[in-house]
Amino acid sequence: MRTTPVVIQEQINPDQYVAIRDLVYGRAGITLGDSKQALVQARLAKRLRVLGLSGYDEYLEVLAGPDSDDEIVHLLDAISTNFTSFYRDGKHFEVLADIVKSAVDAKKRSFRLWCAAAATGEEPYTLSMVCQDTAGTDIPDLRILATDISTRALESCQRGIYDEQKLASVPELQKRKWWDRVPEGLRAKPSLRERLSFARLNLSEIPYPMRGPMDAIFCRNVMIYFDREGRSRFVREAARLLVPGGYLFVGSSESLSGISEGFHAVMPSVYRKGSA
Repeated sequence: MRTTPVVIQEQINPDQYVAIRDLVYGRAGITLGDSKQALVQARLAKRLRVLGLSGYDEYLEVLAGPDSDDEIVHLLDAISTNFTSFYRDGKHFEVLADIVKSAVDAKKRSFRLWCAAAATGEEPYTLSMVCQDTAGTDIPDLRILATDISTRALESCQRGIYDEQKLASVPELQKRKWWDRVPEGLRAKPSLRERLSFARLNLSEIPYPMRGPMDAIFCRNVMIYFDREGRSRFVREAARLLVPGGYLFVGSSESLSGISEGFHAVMPSVYRKGSA
């Protein structure tokens, strides 16, 4: 590795982009169109500087080498989009609150929820607030699994610290109840974090290691990066993991059209698995 990392090649050429695009698809099921070439180049420039490489041919050699697994994780981290916010698409959380209330009314002792694309943590912490505010102590065994392909994003999840602006959409009552003020901003209280567990998961690697059953799955704004087969594989796995009557939440621009796998729409972007 060079002691002075300098990127000599400024542009990724079409053949190099295709090679990286194919690798990303093969490893993560993420489809990158031709329009993403400039974005990929911008995001990978930092990796070339860190590694002290002069261009993308050398980078492809690293990705093809015998010790490539760690760098492939960095590659996927770099191209992953982790935009999210607290209470994003708020109607979904109203529906979730109703689902949890029904579980309380049915005197369920446990409730399992999977956040399949945790990003930097805003969604799983929102899920924890909504579930705990609704269930109180009536569901003692309430657990939320938060997964993401990005190790960088998961580090942010586990840290659980956000600046004040990030929590602008969180009602003041919830801020006082669930968050502590620290020099960096606001930190999730232990009572909010204790229901959450975090793990790295590549949604393209079937079958998923969880046993289930899950009562609800949030996988929002992820399937837009998959091709039809990738979407079908995910939906089949979601159906396998959900209890009969369990719920699948997807992004507002996503649907299960043509790949329902026994789900029926409750409302746009919210689906329920058929009962046994």
